[in-house]
Amino acid sequence: MLQIHVADHIATLTLDREQRRNALCEEMVQSFAAALDAFRTAGVRCVVLRARPGCKVWSSGHDIEELPAAGLDPLAWRDPLRKLVREIETFPAPVIAMIEGSVWGGACETVFACDLIVAARDATFAATPAKLNVPYNVGGLLTFLNASNLRLAKEMLFTAAPVTAERLCSLGVLNQVVDANELEEVTYAMARRIAGNAPLSISVMKEQLRILAGAHTMSPEDFERIQGLRRVVYNSQDYAEGIRAFKEKRKPEFKGE
Repeated sequence: MLQIHVADHIATLTLDREQRRNALCEEMVQSFAAALDAFRTAGVRCVVLRARPGCKVWSSGHDIEELPAAGLDPLAWRDPLRKLVREIETFPAPVIAMIEGSVWGGACETVFACDLIVAARDATFAATPAKLNVPYNVGGLLTFLNASNLRLAKEMLFTAAPVTAERLCSLGVLNQVVDANELEEVTYAMARRIAGNAPLSISVMKEQLRILAGAHTMSPEDFERIQGLRRVVYNSQDYAEGIRAFKEKRKPEFKGE
């Protein structure tokens, strides 16, 4: 599910689960976490996260087969997607997402959690929880807000429509958009430049920026309100319908109940 390569202080993690469109499952996330632990020991100074060259789907997001039945929180703190995002954010060296193909659902959050994003010109991003009636938690929404502006986050989350890499780059969500045949060259040139700089300085600045980005004041009452709103969704009949429809490969019939 995950190919690993390390050379010259640069590590590459390649998603390799094409039969499931690189869906992010618990086994893949465990391998990802183990690889990052090994990279710390090896003194890796930059990580490139990518899919196999020429892929049509970079990742289809959270593995639907692992979402729980109605009545249970589908994106709890220990959920694989939440763990993957935390691993990326807290890894002491920069993580560059190298994107070609389409990015769906929770994979958008995974990419937005990376420190830098370089994408092929024809890449697209679609945040799809509204298509399945899956609620986002506070951490997931904050990842979107830190990567974009409020109106773009609302558009992506409410419409679930694909957004082009070029548009996201123009809005500052992505760092660079290049032709597909230049993607590796540009990404690894950036990685080599980072690896040539002072790793301790970069590590400290990354952690400082992570803390500052998460420094949003919230009252206990507001937090409880947000959690309560999420339970409205995952306790609903529409949540069960969304999961059934996806597995049955049909359009869901949501009733708002």
